Amino acid sequence: MNNWQDVTPRDLLDLLKNGQIESDQIIDVREEFEWDFYHLEASVLIPMNTIPARLSEIDDSKPIYIVCAHGVRSVAVCNYLEEQGYSSLHNVTGGMAAIASLNGFQYD
Repeated sequence: MNNWQDVTPRDLLDLLKNGQIESDQIIDVREEFEWDFYHLEASVLIPMNTIPARLSEIDDSKPIYIVCAHGVRSVAVCNYLEEQGYSSLHNVTGGMAAIASLNGFQYD
């Protein structure tokens, strides 16, 4: 059983709009070419395969929101970070495709 929580793309966008989260709290674990295609300005790119080497860049003192393309890689990263002792993790369900759709952008 995991201790991280799912968060909907709508809730994430609302938190951003209301100034309740900062850009360093949203970690985009897609690859750079995916990021170049579409991303949230208020996010940090740390591709999934680089997470172990870049743990020091992820601040565990505040909630962390993990996003990927459709919500599969983000689950794996939430599980990994939890194993590394991180808490207050949130998986963005539906990923960037769902966020893009809410913003009127056709992701795929």
